[in-house]
Amino acid sequence: MDAISILKHEHEAILFGLGILDRAAARASTGDAAARADLPELVRFLSGFADTCHHGKEEGILFPALEAAGMPREGGPLGVMLEEHRLGRSFIRDMGGALGSGDYAAFARAASGYSALLRAHIEKEDGILFPAGAEALGRSRLEALGGDFDRFEETVMGPGEHERLHSLLEEFAGRYR
Repeated sequence: MDAISILKHEHEAILFGLGILDRAAARASTGDAAARADLPELVRFLSGFADTCHHGKEEGILFPALEAAGMPREGGPLGVMLEEHRLGRSFIRDMGGALGSGDYAAFARAASGYSALLRAHIEKEDGILFPAGAEALGRSRLEALGGDFDRFEETVMGPGEHERLHSLLEEFAGRYR
């Protein structure tokens, strides 16, 4: 599978996870003990899958390839995407801090900000960056980058971790439909 197809597929999983985050945060803020117990693992999913895995592939593999193909890092879509990745990490830290202090209202605010940021971010990548990237790189280069993504998952994430995170998402889906 080519790199952009992989990233778009991951976007679907991230959007699905954001829906779960929205529902779990709402339930936790009303005192639902089961939802509160799920939040740390849900934040670990978002940190592991959306940030380390997905954004890691973009920042470490796709974005450098786009730069090499002539897409500027500063003053263009790559710079915007990188800044939004940084903001997303800040929201994840805020969610973790809120959990650490037991402040579920603060968690809900951070979760809402994260969800809104990533939804808009994904829309920009799917609608602007990825079409421009496909044109700049071409099919064969995107296929090669897809292989690089597979190696990234094995070496950075660890064997089977990508699949474990998808399974965790399905487990949460059963509780937060």
